[in-house]
Amino acid sequence: MSQPIPDHRKRVLFVCLGNSCRSQMAEGFARQYGDDVLIAASAGITPAFSVAPDTARAMLEKNIDLRDHFPKSIRQLGRSQFDLVVNMSGVPLPPAAGARIVDWDVADPIAFDYGEHCEVRDIIEGLVMRLVIELRRETQPPRFKGQGSGRLKP
Repeated sequence: MSQPIPDHRKRVLFVCLGNSCRSQMAEGFARQYGDDVLIAASAGITPAFSVAPDTARAMLEKNIDLRDHFPKSIRQLGRSQFDLVVNMSGVPLPPAAGARIVDWDVADPIAFDYGEHCEVRDIIEGLVMRLVIELRRETQPPRFKGQGSGRLKP
């Protein structure tokens, strides 16, 4: 019987207030751009009833479909373990068992007009891309001098 291949990807939880805008956007971008280095989830401190229509529309402009997404509370994730929690709620989170918590200062676009909503989306896209690049650097094997040149240097 073969052994399962260990999954090197980091489990990342994106948190905002309602899990209706920011954390949904971040989860969508993370799944689209970084599924080789992370497993993304999202939740809210006080979850809304649905993903905001402007969030779904703005993400479709980036070819990311959130129609099957729905707001979840942190409690609904049960005993899921995460390596990293990205907090966009503006509220301090209690320590997460074994997870590093980072804060992203991103405005909540729930009451913004559509253009401002898209500006927040673009900010989140940039933050997620930086996170993906950081995680890729962490998972790459160390490089040796001369690697890629065809010659090894001492």
